[in-house]
Amino acid sequence: MDDHQTQDLVKELVHRLISAESGGGGGGRDAGGALRFAHRLLSSRLAPAVLPDEHALAESVKRRLAASGRPDDALAFADLHAKLSARSRPASLWPLLYLLDSLSSHRRAAAAASCLPNLPTAAPPRAAGAGAAAAAAAGGKPALRAPGAPPGGVVLVSKDPDNIREIALREYTELVLDETEVSEAALVRDVLYACQGIDGRYVRFDKGSDAYDLPDGVRVPRSTRTLVRKLCELGWLFRKVRGFISDNISRSPSDAATEVGTVAQAFCSALQEELSDYYKLLAVLESYSLNPIPTPGSDSGVSGNYLSLRRLSVWLAEPAVRMRLMAVLVDGCRGLRGGAMAGAIHGHAQHGDPTFQDFMGRLLRRVCSPLFEMVRSWVLEGELEDVFAEFFIVGQPVKAESLWQEGYLLQSDMLPAFISPVLAQRILRTGKSINFLKVCCDDNGWADAATEAAVCVGTTTSRGGLGYGQIDALEALVVEAAKRIDRHLMDVIHKRYRFKDHCLAIKRYLLLGQGDFVQYLMDVVGPELSEPANRISSFHLAGLLETAIRASNAQYDDRDILDRIKVKMMDHGDGDRGWDVFSLEYDARVPLDTVFTASVMKRYLKIFNFLWKLKRVDHSLTGIWKTMKPNCIVSSPFYKEGTNIRSQFVSVLRKCQVLFNEMNHFVTNFQYYIMFEVLEVSWARFSEEMDSAKDLDDLLLAHDKYLTSIVEKSLLGERSHGILRNLFALFDIILQFRSHADRWFERIYELQLRGKGKPKSKAKAKSKEVDSWVDGGRKAMIQLAGELFRKMGEDLDSIAKDYTSSLDAFIAQLPMQQHVDLKFLLFRLDFTEYYSRVSSNK
Repeated sequence: MDDHQTQDLVKELVHRLISAESGGGGGGRDAGGALRFAHRLLSSRLAPAVLPDEHALAESVKRRLAASGRPDDALAFADLHAKLSARSRPASLWPLLYLLDSLSSHRRAAAAASCLPNLPTAAPPRAAGAGAAAAAAAGGKPALRAPGAPPGGVVLVSKDPDNIREIALREYTELVLDETEVSEAALVRDVLYACQGIDGRYVRFDKGSDAYDLPDGVRVPRSTRTLVRKLCELGWLFRKVRGFISDNISRSPSDAATEVGTVAQAFCSALQEELSDYYKLLAVLESYSLNPIPTPGSDSGVSGNYLSLRRLSVWLAEPAVRMRLMAVLVDGCRGLRGGAMAGAIHGHAQHGDPTFQDFMGRLLRRVCSPLFEMVRSWVLEGELEDVFAEFFIVGQPVKAESLWQEGYLLQSDMLPAFISPVLAQRILRTGKSINFLKVCCDDNGWADAATEAAVCVGTTTSRGGLGYGQIDALEALVVEAAKRIDRHLMDVIHKRYRFKDHCLAIKRYLLLGQGDFVQYLMDVVGPELSEPANRISSFHLAGLLETAIRASNAQYDDRDILDRIKVKMMDHGDGDRGWDVFSLEYDARVPLDTVFTASVMKRYLKIFNFLWKLKRVDHSLTGIWKTMKPNCIVSSPFYKEGTNIRSQFVSVLRKCQVLFNEMNHFVTNFQYYIMFEVLEVSWARFSEEMDSAKDLDDLLLAHDKYLTSIVEKSLLGERSHGILRNLFALFDIILQFRSHADRWFERIYELQLRGKGKPKSKAKAKSKEVDSWVDGGRKAMIQLAGELFRKMGEDLDSIAKDYTSSLDAFIAQLPMQQHVDLKFLLFRLDFTEYYSRVSSNK
C-alpha cells in the first residue's frame, strides 16, 4: 500500500467521523483542521510510558475483573489469554492487550464524566481551544472538564497534541551534544573495556587515584562523568579479583602449590568459574553495544536491544554485587591458607539474603572440598594427606612411645569456624587411634571398624562423599568411627597386651605390694646394700632379686612379667651406700610405653624410693625387736648381778623399749596408711576407671590421676616438701637408733661371753678394746658394763629428744596439708591426743 492510498484512507475516515457526529452534514466541523490533526498524530513517535510486560498486564486485567465482581469473566479471560499465548510468538500479544485495556479505561472515564451534572461535552482539541478562547474574550470563564475525562478524539495520545515532549527531548539532546565531545556509544564501549580490566580510548586506569576515570581534558557533563565512574568501579573490583587469581595460578605448578596449597587453588578455581559467567554477560553486552542508540526525532527504526549508560548500569547492578563480594573475600584471604582461608570465607556466609547465601554456598562447596577430603582420609584411613600444611592437624616425626602424646597435634589457627573444637578433638583422636594401632600395635582390625562406621551412617568411604553444608553428616561419621575404632583399640590394649596385668605387676613389685617378696628381698640384699655404693655389683643384685622371686609367691607369676623386673642402680656420689642407690624398674615395651613413659617411670621411681626407705625403717625396727626380746634380756648375766648394775641395765633397756614402742607405733600406723589408705584405695579407683575407659585418652587420664593421688597422699607432692623433710628426719633417727642398738648389744653380748669364760668370738679380731674390758676380771667387767650402760643412757636420751622434736614438728604440719586423707593419718598417730597435750605443755 503506497502513501497516496494511505492518505486517501485517512481522509475518508476523518470525513466519515465528522459526518457521523454532525448527523449527516459535512460542514459541522473544520474538516481541514481535523485532517491535519490526524496526520500529526499518525506521524508522531509517542509511546506508552510503561514497559512491555505482557504477563503483568494480563494479571492486572484479571485482578480488575475479579475486583469488579466478575470472577467468571476473569476466568474466561485467563483461559483465552492462555490459548492465544500458546499459538503466538512470545510478547506478541502485549500491543493488543494494551489497546484493549486503554479502550476500557477510556470507557470507564467517559462513564464517570457523564455522571457529573452541568459539565459540557468535550469538543475536539481545536474547537475546544477556540471555545475556551472565545469564552475568555467574552469575559467569562473557560469550560470545566471532569477530572480524568478524556479531551475527546483519540484516547491517550491527545495528552501531547503539539508534540511538546518530542520537541523538548530534541532540544535537550542538542544541548547535551553541545556539551559533549564524546558520543555515548564510545563511552559505553570504553566502560565495557574497563569492566574487563582494559584501558579504552577515553576511560583509562589512573594509578594515582587507583580507579578508572575520564581524563580531565575530555568534555562531558558532570552527571555522565559520575555515572562512568560508578560503572567503572566494577572494573576496579575485577582487577583485584583477577590479580589474586593470577598471583596464585599463573605461575609454575610447584611454586603455586608451595605458596597457597590446594584450598587456595580451589578458591581460585571457584572465582574463575564465577568470572566465566561474568565474561558471558560482557559478551552479550558487547553485542548490544553495536546497535545504535536512538535519539529523539530520529525516524529510522532502531532495535530495542541498544545499550546506553543508564541501561548498562541496570545490566551491571547484580554483577557488581557479586564482584564486590568476591573482592572482599580476596582481601580477607590474602596471606591465609588451608583451614584458616576456609574459615575466613565461611565468616562472610552468615547473611540473610537467599541469593547471597546461594552464591556463598556454591563457592564454599568448591573451596572446602580439599579440606573435607583430608578429614575423610584421616578419620577412615588414618592418612594425613597434607602436603602444604593446610589441615588443622599436623604430624611430626617421633618415636613410637611418643606417638600418641606428641605425634599429632591440633593447630587452632587452621581450624575453620564451621568445625567446633570438640569435633576437632574427636577427629584428632580418631586418626591417632588408627595410627597407634598400625604403628604401635601392628593391628589391622581398625579397617573393618572404619568401614562399619561409614556404612552405619550411610556415608561412602570413597572420595567426595562429604562437603560443605554437611556438618551433621560429618559429625555423625566422626562419632561413629571414633566409637568403633576406640572400642577396638581398648580391646587390643586389654586383651592382647594385658594392660591391667602389667599395672598390677607394677603395683606388686615397684610399689612393694607383694609382702613376702619384699621381706625376702630385704633379707637377702640388706647386707649387700650396707656396703659403699661404688663396691656393689648390679649383676650380683640381679641374682639376689631372682633369689627373692624364687623364694616367694612371686615365682608363680607369668614369666613375661617377671622378666620385666630389673635392678637399677641410680647415680651415686662419694659416701653413698647401697641403700641410697638401689631401686627396681619395670620394662614397659611398645605399646605399653605409651602409658608408662619415661616421665611416668620417674614418678614410679620416686614412689619406690620412698616406699623402699619406709620398708627399710620397718625392717630395722623388726631387727631391733629381735635383739631386745624379753627372753634375751632375762637370760643376760647383768640381769642377775647386783642391785646397782642390774638397775642400770634395766633402766637402759626400759628406755630402749619405750623409744622402740614410740617408733614402732609411728612406723606401723604410717605404713598402714600408705599401704592401705593410699595404695589400695587409689588402685581400687583406678581399676574402676580403667574398666570404664572408652578410649586411650581416658585410660591415660585415669592412670595419671592414679599416680597423682599416690604422690599427693604420700607427701611427695610439690606442696609437701617441708613435712617430707621432717618425715625423712624421723626415718634417719630410727635408722640411727638401729645402728646404735646393734653396736650396744654387740658390746653387751661380748661382755657376757667374756664373763662366762667362753672362747672369744670373731669380734675379737675386729675390736682389741673388748679384750681389755675383761682383762681385769669380774670387777673390771662390772665397771666397764656400768660405763657402757651410762653411755647408752646418754645416747638414748639424745636420740629420744631428737625423735620427739622431729615427731612434734611432723604432727604439727599434718593439719596444714591440702589432702583430706592426711587428717585421718593425724588421727591414727595421735588418737589419744598424747602428742597434742605434750606440745601444749611445752
